[in-house]
Order: sequence, then structure tokens, then C-alpha cells
Amino acid sequence: MWQPARQPTVARWFSTAAIIVWNVDRLTSSASSLADLYGRRNLIHVTVDERTAEQESLIDPRSLWAWRQFLRAHSYVIRQLESDLEAEHHLPLASFDVLVQLSEAPDGALRMNELAEAVLLSRSGLTRLVDRLERDGLVARRSCPSDARGTLATLTPEGRKRLRAASRTHLAGVSKHVTSHFSPDELDVLANLLGRLDPRVSTPPPGGGCGQGV
Repeated sequence: MWQPARQPTVARWFSTAAIIVWNVDRLTSSASSLADLYGRRNLIHVTVDERTAEQESLIDPRSLWAWRQFLRAHSYVIRQLESDLEAEHHLPLASFDVLVQLSEAPDGALRMNELAEAVLLSRSGLTRLVDRLERDGLVARRSCPSDARGTLATLTPEGRKRLRAASRTHLAGVSKHVTSHFSPDELDVLANLLGRLDPRVSTPPPGGGCGQGV
């Protein structure tokens, strides 16, 4: 079962880089098809006893409807925010995510394993993504001062400048496509409800921890 990472507020949940966070590859492209797949089934069944034809329902229609709405909302919002960033800044949402995480880390630097834990979108292909950002001059790699075996990904001045410009577009999209549809009280309720999906407490990544991790 996919689970979004817990965030303290809806604004943080939707705006720091990824909107709804599921650590599964290519969820954006598959969310609509998943919703349609579930929509064509009134009930999901599993065989209780292989020796018989007895089956039991795993989810009721109300729950299935809520799940489909969640998937569709995620797919729609991600597509809109991705489109806005690409059109205005030629910056994929996954790249924006990496820049955000580095900007929020102490000294603007994280080890690759720390960055993989911090990103809110797919972790797949993260090394290649950082390679592209490095070629574009937005991210640089440097050795850890306290651990010669470790490498830090660091946000460059150009990367910070690009992030600052893209953030305006991204946050405007978050407001347009998400938060403007709810009252302040509804946003509080929504954040609390979504927070139940992951019991883990969200904590900032240990930036610059050269002597920690792999």
C-alpha cells in the first residue's frame, strides 16, 4: 500500500516540492489509470479458501470512492504543477523537488542517501537527475570534509536563483489548484486527516552529515 509522507500543514504538504508524496516510481503517469481500473470494479475480492469459491469484499463502495478521488486529485494536481514549471522555467517537478530539499538543508548540502530520503517524489533515477542538475550548473558535488568516502550534493548560487524564480510559479499553482478550494478550517481538517496515513513523524534531514549514513 502506498503511503504519503506526513507533513505538518497542507501548505507544506503541497508546496515544498511534490504535493502528495508517494514513494513509488511513475505514480503521476499511472494515477489516472489506477483510478479508472478501480472504477470499473464495484468490489475487490480475494479468495479466502483456495478449496472453495468463497470470496470476501476487501473494500466497501464508499471507501473505494474516497480512494479513487484521492488518486485522481493527486494525478490532476501533479500534472498541473509539472506543466506550469515546464512552461515557465523548463524545470521538471522532480528537479524542483531536489532543489527545494537542498535549499532547506543546513549549508544547502546533503549526502546522496540523505537526499534520497528527503525528496518527496520518486527516488528512482536520483543519481541521473543530480547529474543533469550538475551539468546545468544548479547543483555541485563536493567531498565531505569529515569523510573522504562521502560526497555531498550542494545547491549552487545559480540553483538557488533558479529555485527562487520557480517557487513563485509553483506556489501560485498550489494556491490555484489546491488551497484556494478550501477554507482555512477545511485546510486544517484536511492536513490532520492526511496526517493519519503515515504514523512516522516528519523531521528535517540531517544536512551535511558527512560522517553518517552509507
